[in-house]
Amino acid sequence: MIQQPEVVSKPIVTLTLSPTIDLAFHSNEIRPIRKNRAVEQRIDAGGGGINVARVLKELGAEAFAIYLAGGATGVVLNELVAKLDVPGKCIDIAGGTRISFTVFEEISGLEYRFVSEGCALVEPEWQSALSHLKESDADYVVASGSLPPGVPIDFYARLAGIVRGKGARLILDTSGPALQAAISAGGIYLVKPSLGEFETLTHRKFESAGELVDAATSLVATGAIENLAVTMGRDGALLAHQSGTLRLKGPKVKPLSAVGAGDSFVAGMTFALARRESVEDAFMLGIAAGAAAVLTHGTQLCRREDIERLYAEVVAERVSIQPT
Repeated sequence: MIQQPEVVSKPIVTLTLSPTIDLAFHSNEIRPIRKNRAVEQRIDAGGGGINVARVLKELGAEAFAIYLAGGATGVVLNELVAKLDVPGKCIDIAGGTRISFTVFEEISGLEYRFVSEGCALVEPEWQSALSHLKESDADYVVASGSLPPGVPIDFYARLAGIVRGKGARLILDTSGPALQAAISAGGIYLVKPSLGEFETLTHRKFESAGELVDAATSLVATGAIENLAVTMGRDGALLAHQSGTLRLKGPKVKPLSAVGAGDSFVAGMTFALARRESVEDAFMLGIAAGAAAVLTHGTQLCRREDIERLYAEVVAERVSIQPT
Protein backbone atom coordinates (compact mmCIF):
# COMPACT_ATOMS: atom_id res chain seq x y z
CA MET A 1 0.00 0.00 0.00
CA ILE A 2 1.27 3.50 -0.88
CA GLN A 3 1.98 5.34 2.34
CA GLN A 4 1.04 8.98 2.96
CA PRO A 5 2.98 9.94 6.09
CA GLU A 6 2.64 13.66 5.61
CA VAL A 7 -0.28 15.89 4.73
CA VAL A 8 0.96 18.25 2.04
CA SER A 9 -0.63 21.67 2.41
CA LYS A 10 0.60 23.14 -0.87
CA PRO A 11 -0.52 21.84 -4.25
CA ILE A 12 2.10 20.55 -6.65
CA VAL A 13 2.24 23.00 -9.55
CA THR A 14 2.64 21.63 -13.07
CA LEU A 15 3.47 23.63 -16.19
CA THR A 16 2.54 22.61 -19.74
CA LEU A 17 3.63 25.01 -22.46
CA SER A 18 2.26 22.88 -25.29
CA PRO A 19 -0.76 20.88 -24.11
CA THR A 20 -2.75 18.72 -26.46
CA ILE A 21 -6.15 17.25 -27.04
CA ASP A 22 -5.37 13.54 -27.05
CA LEU A 23 -7.57 11.29 -29.15
CA ALA A 24 -7.29 7.52 -28.86
CA PHE A 25 -8.90 4.99 -31.19
CA HIS A 26 -9.14 1.21 -31.47
CA SER A 27 -9.39 -0.24 -34.93
CA ASN A 28 -9.61 -3.88 -35.93
CA GLU A 29 -7.22 -3.35 -38.83
CA ILE A 30 -5.59 -0.28 -40.39
CA ARG A 31 -5.51 -0.16 -44.17
CA PRO A 32 -4.51 2.59 -46.60
CA ILE A 33 -7.11 4.46 -48.67
CA ARG A 34 -10.09 2.67 -47.10
CA LYS A 35 -12.04 4.10 -44.19
CA ASN A 36 -10.68 2.68 -40.96
CA ARG A 37 -13.53 2.27 -38.50
CA ALA A 38 -12.91 2.96 -34.83
CA VAL A 39 -14.47 0.37 -32.54
CA GLU A 40 -13.56 2.36 -29.42
CA GLN A 41 -12.54 5.93 -28.87
CA ARG A 42 -11.77 8.39 -26.08
CA ILE A 43 -10.62 11.98 -25.72
CA ASP A 44 -8.44 13.40 -22.96
CA ALA A 45 -6.63 16.54 -21.96
CA GLY A 46 -2.94 15.80 -22.47
CA GLY A 47 0.55 17.17 -22.59
CA GLY A 48 3.35 16.61 -20.09
CA GLY A 49 2.32 18.71 -17.12
CA ILE A 50 -1.39 18.00 -17.51
CA ASN A 51 -0.67 14.27 -17.60
CA VAL A 52 1.41 14.61 -14.44
CA ALA A 53 -1.46 16.45 -12.74
CA ARG A 54 -3.88 13.69 -13.78
CA VAL A 55 -1.70 10.99 -12.20
CA LEU A 56 -1.12 13.05 -9.06
CA LYS A 57 -4.87 13.30 -8.63
CA GLU A 58 -5.19 9.54 -9.15
CA LEU A 59 -2.66 9.06 -6.36
CA GLY A 60 -4.53 11.42 -4.05
CA ALA A 61 -2.33 14.50 -4.26
CA GLU A 62 -3.49 18.04 -4.92
CA ALA A 63 -2.16 19.53 -8.13
CA PHE A 64 -2.49 22.92 -9.79
CA ALA A 65 -2.05 22.83 -13.57
CA ILE A 66 -0.79 25.90 -15.43
CA TYR A 67 -1.06 25.55 -19.19
CA LEU A 68 -1.31 27.63 -22.37
CA ALA A 69 -4.20 27.15 -24.77
CA GLY A 70 -6.06 29.02 -27.49
CA GLY A 71 -8.36 28.87 -30.48
CA ALA A 72 -11.40 26.65 -30.87
CA THR A 73 -9.39 23.65 -29.76
CA GLY A 74 -8.34 25.56 -26.67
CA VAL A 75 -11.99 25.82 -25.66
CA VAL A 76 -12.29 22.04 -25.95
CA LEU A 77 -9.11 21.54 -23.91
CA ASN A 78 -10.44 23.79 -21.14
CA GLU A 79 -13.62 21.69 -20.99
CA LEU A 80 -11.57 18.51 -20.72
CA VAL A 81 -9.39 19.96 -17.96
CA ALA A 82 -12.51 21.06 -16.08
CA LYS A 83 -13.79 17.48 -16.18
CA LEU A 84 -10.58 16.32 -14.51
CA ASP A 85 -11.50 18.34 -11.43
CA VAL A 86 -7.90 19.57 -11.22
CA PRO A 87 -7.56 23.25 -10.27
CA GLY A 88 -5.52 25.26 -12.70
CA LYS A 89 -4.88 28.36 -14.74
CA CYS A 90 -5.19 28.60 -18.51
CA ILE A 91 -3.03 31.27 -20.12
CA ASP A 92 -4.77 32.36 -23.31
CA ILE A 93 -2.72 32.38 -26.50
CA ALA A 94 -3.47 33.54 -30.03
CA GLY A 95 -2.69 30.22 -31.68
CA GLY A 96 -4.71 27.03 -31.56
CA THR A 97 -4.12 24.13 -29.22
CA ARG A 98 -2.66 21.09 -30.95
CA ILE A 99 -4.37 17.74 -31.41
CA SER A 100 -2.57 14.40 -31.20
CA PHE A 101 -3.96 10.93 -31.66
CA THR A 102 -3.14 7.30 -31.05
CA VAL A 103 -4.50 4.30 -32.94
CA PHE A 104 -4.33 0.77 -31.58
CA GLU A 105 -4.64 -1.93 -34.25
CA GLU A 106 -6.15 -5.02 -32.66
CA ILE A 107 -5.15 -7.51 -35.35
CA SER A 108 -1.44 -6.77 -34.89
CA GLY A 109 -1.39 -5.45 -31.32
CA LEU A 110 0.57 -2.42 -32.55
CA GLU A 111 0.02 1.17 -31.52
CA TYR A 112 0.50 4.12 -33.86
CA ARG A 113 1.08 7.58 -32.40
CA PHE A 114 0.69 10.87 -34.27
CA VAL A 115 1.96 13.92 -32.40
CA SER A 116 1.56 17.37 -33.87
CA GLU A 117 3.86 20.30 -33.20
CA GLY A 118 2.44 23.05 -31.05
CA CYS A 119 1.79 26.52 -32.42
CA ALA A 120 4.40 29.25 -31.98
CA LEU A 121 4.20 31.40 -28.87
CA VAL A 122 4.97 35.10 -28.77
CA GLU A 123 7.00 36.64 -25.96
CA PRO A 124 4.08 38.02 -23.90
CA GLU A 125 2.56 34.52 -23.83
CA TRP A 126 5.58 32.60 -22.53
CA GLN A 127 6.50 35.51 -20.25
CA SER A 128 3.02 35.23 -18.74
CA ALA A 129 3.78 31.61 -17.83
CA LEU A 130 6.89 32.72 -15.95
CA SER A 131 4.91 35.46 -14.21
CA HIS A 132 2.32 32.99 -12.98
CA LEU A 133 5.07 30.75 -11.63
CA LYS A 134 6.53 33.73 -9.78
CA GLU A 135 3.17 34.23 -8.08
CA SER A 136 2.55 30.56 -7.27
CA ASP A 137 3.10 29.10 -3.83
CA ALA A 138 4.48 25.59 -4.11
CA ASP A 139 7.18 23.38 -2.70
CA TYR A 140 7.40 21.42 -5.96
CA VAL A 141 7.04 22.61 -9.54
CA VAL A 142 6.94 20.10 -12.39
CA ALA A 143 7.74 21.37 -15.89
CA SER A 144 7.22 18.75 -18.57
CA GLY A 145 7.33 18.80 -22.33
CA SER A 146 9.29 20.22 -25.23
CA LEU A 147 9.42 23.93 -25.97
CA PRO A 148 6.97 25.24 -28.58
CA PRO A 149 8.33 27.35 -31.45
CA GLY A 150 9.02 30.92 -30.40
CA VAL A 151 10.06 30.05 -26.83
CA PRO A 152 13.74 30.74 -26.05
CA ILE A 153 16.00 27.76 -25.43
CA ASP A 154 16.81 29.03 -21.95
CA PHE A 155 13.14 29.13 -20.85
CA TYR A 156 13.51 26.26 -18.40
CA ALA A 157 16.76 27.75 -17.14
CA ARG A 158 14.85 30.95 -16.35
CA LEU A 159 12.14 28.90 -14.71
CA ALA A 160 14.72 27.10 -12.58
CA GLY A 161 15.97 30.45 -11.30
CA ILE A 162 12.44 31.53 -10.37
CA VAL A 163 11.64 28.27 -8.58
CA ARG A 164 14.96 28.25 -6.75
CA GLY A 165 14.48 31.88 -5.71
CA LYS A 166 11.17 30.96 -4.08
CA GLY A 167 12.79 28.15 -2.10
CA ALA A 168 10.93 25.48 -4.09
CA ARG A 169 12.18 22.47 -6.05
CA LEU A 170 11.97 22.10 -9.83
CA ILE A 171 11.37 18.72 -11.44
CA LEU A 172 12.12 18.91 -15.16
CA ASP A 173 11.21 16.50 -17.94
CA THR A 174 12.34 17.82 -21.29
CA SER A 175 15.02 17.11 -23.87
CA GLY A 176 17.46 18.54 -26.38
CA PRO A 177 18.89 22.04 -26.22
CA ALA A 178 16.26 23.14 -23.67
CA LEU A 179 17.47 20.45 -21.26
CA GLN A 180 21.11 21.31 -21.90
CA ALA A 181 20.51 25.00 -21.24
CA ALA A 182 18.61 24.27 -18.03
CA ILE A 183 21.33 21.97 -16.69
CA SER A 184 24.02 24.49 -17.61
CA ALA A 185 22.21 27.11 -15.53
CA GLY A 186 21.97 24.69 -12.59
CA GLY A 187 19.71 24.64 -9.57
CA ILE A 188 17.41 21.79 -10.66
CA TYR A 189 16.25 19.26 -8.09
CA LEU A 190 15.36 16.38 -10.43
CA VAL A 191 15.79 15.76 -14.14
CA LYS A 192 14.19 12.76 -15.88
CA PRO A 193 15.43 12.04 -19.39
CA SER A 194 14.89 8.81 -21.26
CA LEU A 195 18.00 6.85 -22.17
CA GLY A 196 17.94 8.24 -25.69
CA GLU A 197 17.55 11.79 -24.40
CA PHE A 198 20.42 11.28 -21.96
CA GLU A 199 22.63 9.96 -24.76
CA THR A 200 21.81 13.07 -26.79
CA LEU A 201 22.58 15.26 -23.79
CA THR A 202 25.96 13.63 -23.19
CA HIS A 203 26.82 13.22 -26.90
CA ARG A 204 27.61 9.53 -26.50
CA LYS A 205 26.20 6.04 -26.98
CA PHE A 206 26.41 3.92 -23.85
CA GLU A 207 27.73 0.43 -24.51
CA SER A 208 27.40 -0.86 -20.96
CA ALA A 209 25.55 -0.26 -17.71
CA GLY A 210 28.81 0.86 -16.14
CA GLU A 211 29.26 3.64 -18.70
CA LEU A 212 25.73 4.86 -18.04
CA VAL A 213 26.27 4.86 -14.27
CA ASP A 214 29.56 6.76 -14.63
CA ALA A 215 27.99 9.41 -16.85
CA ALA A 216 24.98 9.86 -14.57
CA THR A 217 27.15 10.05 -11.47
CA SER A 218 29.44 12.58 -13.10
CA LEU A 219 26.55 14.84 -14.02
CA VAL A 220 25.15 14.83 -10.49
CA ALA A 221 28.66 15.47 -9.13
CA THR A 222 28.81 18.77 -11.03
CA GLY A 223 26.12 20.12 -8.70
CA ALA A 224 23.99 21.37 -11.60
CA ILE A 225 21.25 18.90 -10.60
CA GLU A 226 20.65 17.06 -7.35
CA ASN A 227 18.98 13.96 -8.77
CA LEU A 228 18.92 12.27 -12.15
CA ALA A 229 16.48 9.52 -13.16
CA VAL A 230 17.10 7.91 -16.54
CA THR A 231 14.20 5.79 -17.79
CA MET A 232 14.98 2.85 -20.06
CA GLY A 233 11.60 1.39 -20.99
CA ARG A 234 11.39 -2.35 -20.41
CA ASP A 235 14.96 -2.28 -19.03
CA GLY A 236 13.85 -0.26 -16.01
CA ALA A 237 15.49 2.92 -14.82
CA LEU A 238 18.61 4.35 -13.20
CA LEU A 239 18.74 6.85 -10.37
CA ALA A 240 21.83 8.89 -9.60
CA HIS A 241 21.78 11.09 -6.52
CA GLN A 242 24.20 12.67 -4.11
CA SER A 243 24.58 9.51 -2.04
CA GLY A 244 24.96 6.96 -4.83
CA THR A 245 23.10 5.20 -7.62
CA LEU A 246 20.31 2.67 -7.89
CA ARG A 247 19.32 0.70 -10.95
CA LEU A 248 16.15 -1.40 -11.04
CA LYS A 249 14.65 -3.44 -13.86
CA GLY A 250 11.16 -2.95 -12.50
CA PRO A 251 8.12 -5.21 -12.86
CA LYS A 252 7.49 -7.22 -15.99
CA VAL A 253 4.29 -6.10 -17.65
CA LYS A 254 2.58 -6.70 -20.98
CA PRO A 255 2.45 -3.24 -22.59
CA LEU A 256 -0.70 -2.02 -24.25
CA SER A 257 0.37 1.59 -24.78
CA ALA A 258 3.41 3.74 -24.10
CA VAL A 259 1.39 6.96 -23.90
CA GLY A 260 2.06 8.87 -20.69
CA ALA A 261 4.51 6.36 -19.19
CA GLY A 262 7.21 8.99 -18.67
CA ASP A 263 4.73 11.50 -17.25
CA SER A 264 3.39 8.84 -14.90
CA PHE A 265 6.94 8.09 -13.74
CA VAL A 266 7.49 11.77 -12.96
CA ALA A 267 4.17 12.01 -11.13
CA GLY A 268 4.98 8.96 -9.01
CA MET A 269 8.34 10.36 -7.97
CA THR A 270 6.91 13.80 -7.28
CA PHE A 271 4.06 12.37 -5.21
CA ALA A 272 6.51 10.55 -2.92
CA LEU A 273 9.00 13.41 -2.72
CA ALA A 274 6.27 15.85 -1.72
CA ARG A 275 5.47 13.49 1.15
CA ARG A 276 9.08 13.59 2.29
CA GLU A 277 9.92 10.09 1.20
CA SER A 278 13.56 9.39 0.36
CA VAL A 279 14.61 9.90 -3.24
CA GLU A 280 15.15 6.13 -3.64
CA ASP A 281 11.65 5.37 -2.34
CA ALA A 282 10.30 8.02 -4.72
CA PHE A 283 12.25 6.43 -7.56
CA MET A 284 10.61 3.06 -6.85
CA LEU A 285 7.15 4.61 -6.90
CA GLY A 286 8.04 6.32 -10.17
CA ILE A 287 8.97 3.00 -11.73
CA ALA A 288 5.70 1.48 -10.54
CA ALA A 289 3.64 4.36 -11.93
CA GLY A 290 5.45 4.26 -15.27
CA ALA A 291 4.89 0.52 -15.55
CA ALA A 292 1.24 0.91 -14.58
CA ALA A 293 0.71 3.42 -17.38
CA VAL A 294 1.52 0.88 -20.09
CA LEU A 295 -1.24 -1.42 -18.81
CA THR A 296 -3.95 0.88 -20.13
CA HIS A 297 -4.88 1.63 -23.73
CA GLY A 298 -4.24 4.95 -25.40
CA THR A 299 -4.45 8.05 -23.25
CA GLN A 300 -6.01 6.50 -20.16
CA LEU A 301 -2.76 6.67 -18.10
CA CYS A 302 -2.34 4.65 -14.90
CA ARG A 303 -4.67 3.37 -12.20
CA ARG A 304 -3.88 3.60 -8.51
CA GLU A 305 -4.56 -0.08 -7.86
CA ASP A 306 -2.03 -1.06 -10.55
CA ILE A 307 0.55 1.34 -9.12
CA GLU A 308 0.16 -0.12 -5.63
CA ARG A 309 0.46 -3.69 -6.87
CA LEU A 310 3.53 -2.96 -9.01
CA TYR A 311 5.11 -0.85 -6.28
CA ALA A 312 5.19 -3.93 -4.04
CA GLU A 313 7.07 -5.78 -6.80
CA VAL A 314 9.59 -2.96 -7.18
CA VAL A 315 10.19 -2.84 -3.43
CA ALA A 316 10.77 -6.60 -3.44
CA GLU A 317 13.33 -6.20 -6.23
CA ARG A 318 15.09 -3.43 -4.33
CA VAL A 319 15.33 -5.61 -1.21
CA SER A 320 16.80 -8.47 -3.23
CA ILE A 321 19.78 -6.51 -4.59
CA GLN A 322 22.77 -4.82 -3.01
CA PRO A 323 23.04 -1.03 -3.25
CA THR A 324 25.41 0.10 -5.98
